[in-house]
Amino acid sequence: MSQLQVLRAKDYPRMPWKNGGGSTEEITRDGGEGLEGFGWRLSIADIAESGGFSSFAGYQRIITVLQGEGMQLQVDGQATRPLLPFDAFAFNGESQVSCRLLGGDIRDFNLIYAPHRYRARLQWFSEPTRLFSCADTVLLFSAQGELTLGVSGHPQQELGLYDCVQLTGNQDLLELETTGRCCVIELSDVSR
Repeated sequence: MSQLQVLRAKDYPRMPWKNGGGSTEEITRDGGEGLEGFGWRLSIADIAESGGFSSFAGYQRIITVLQGEGMQLQVDGQATRPLLPFDAFAFNGESQVSCRLLGGDIRDFNLIYAPHRYRARLQWFSEPTRLFSCADTVLLFSAQGELTLGVSGHPQQELGLYDCVQLTGNQDLLELETTGRCCVIELSDVSR
């Protein structure tokens, strides 16, 4: 049976960006120290001005605007579509990336993972949802003030804005049921 841990937004540690240009609230990760050695990492960053992103060689990134009007990225010299709230975008962690804010400060949500160690799937849901997963690790991130989560074999959980549930050691088919806007991330060890 999987282990369930509730992570509260008020407890997320704040750490500097790798490039020193800002700070991040780290939600959770699978290991490593500082900004090195992890297989996957989930975080929230506040971006107050347009500028460059940190490089993470050997990783893939998926970024989503949570608050604010949005941003447009330049990835290896190519402009992306405008990234609006809850519109996920994936790119290579070692790419040269900069952003242009579309109208003031934003807050974004980041998954960084090592594809040689993990397969990852990230999905946003805006309505009550039921889904099934057999991933080794499942993360459910609440993007609304009150969210109820039901997980097969576990007590119902009440989540606040930016709280996260982490299910690890999953070996069965999990059924998850949510009441509103959330992100579900599934991570599976590629060595299995």
